[in-house]
Amino acid sequence: MVFRKLAQIAVGIIFVTAATGIAMAQDLRPAAFFGTFQGSGFAEDRDSIYFGTTVRDLDVIIAPSGSGFSVTWTTIIRGGGDPSKPNVRRKTQTATFSTTDKASVFRGAPSGDPLAGNPYIWAKIEDNTMTVFIMSINESGAYNMQSYARTLSGYGMDLVFSRIRDGEPVRTARAKLTKAAN
Repeated sequence: MVFRKLAQIAVGIIFVTAATGIAMAQDLRPAAFFGTFQGSGFAEDRDSIYFGTTVRDLDVIIAPSGSGFSVTWTTIIRGGGDPSKPNVRRKTQTATFSTTDKASVFRGAPSGDPLAGNPYIWAKIEDNTMTVFIMSINESGAYNMQSYARTLSGYGMDLVFSRIRDGEPVRTARAKLTKAAN
């Protein structure tokens, strides 16, 4: 009798645990990522062992746009030049995403034909990570693939950037960003 009762309790615990796990495994919707995030990180490539890494300051704004969302990201790169006064470069990109027939995959704009020199952009959300992909093809047919994986965390967002050229890693960057108050 006691064994049967313990078995029933164990089955109940397993069922509740499995049901909770299934609910937690569901992909977030874009609105969960809306906000302004700021932080810093570093980038490295295969020569970083000799020349070090570069520091980057980052701003990311994810906002509603039409029936989808937009992502604007600004990167300030400090590296090279005189160590007491490094070269500073600023780059800002914006992409707008619309829904597709796949629940967690989004079409990016501006997006075009990579063979015509226009990058192809898309995003996906898996669990608590939104990843933006940008693929381009150069004049000689070599491809570049950039990915920006933005994972929500307790304090804001973890960012992992990756750039691959013809299957070879070119650069990675990692950063921690904090969600700014509205």
